Amino acid sequence: MLVGQRMSHPVITVSPDTPIQEALKLMRSQNISRTPVVENGKMIGIVTENDLLNASPSKATTLSIWEINYLLSKVTVREVMTKKVYTIEEDCPIEEAACRMADKDISGLPVVRNGEVVGIITEHDLFKIFIEMMGARQPGLRVSVLLPNQPGEIAKLSRVIYENGGDIIGLGSFAGESISNFMVTVKVGGISEKKIRSVLEPIAIRIVDIRKA
Repeated sequence: MLVGQRMSHPVITVSPDTPIQEALKLMRSQNISRTPVVENGKMIGIVTENDLLNASPSKATTLSIWEINYLLSKVTVREVMTKKVYTIEEDCPIEEAACRMADKDISGLPVVRNGEVVGIITEHDLFKIFIEMMGARQPGLRVSVLLPNQPGEIAKLSRVIYENGGDIIGLGSFAGESISNFMVTVKVGGISEKKIRSVLEPIAIRIVDIRKA
């Protein structure tokens, strides 16, 4: 799966000369928390809802409401935006986007094509992909097993489930307890809890968890 297949588009943008109150109103009306800042067709920064809120005066201010509104009307997105923007290309694998967000501790990446913003990929998009990958919205048995860290273990697990009438709805592999093992969580249908336990026990180091989900 590539970024371009799951990005939000067309992307909502703002001009650097947009007053912060207007930008905040736009974000809330569109239910977004960040937007690229575009000038003359090129992205020059990004602004988040927190950037806009942090630019607003404290409740402890002694200014009147009219003075506050006047001052805020003079503050533009250009003054509060982040100029150094991390981006990603639409043909990048989705997991690369996740790695960049995790490594940079950011919650969204503008997607660019030849320097032009064509979309945005956010942590919310990644959450939805994870839900799909694990079959979280479909009924079945959720099984987590610890397997030896060696070639062919996932194929072996898939084969015994299939041979015993089970159907794999979702599957994910994760770090184990040491470098010698890894964890696999699989959502399956068409097989009883008793049966799947009996067929997985011989091939697993340990069955960590089985539950209806």
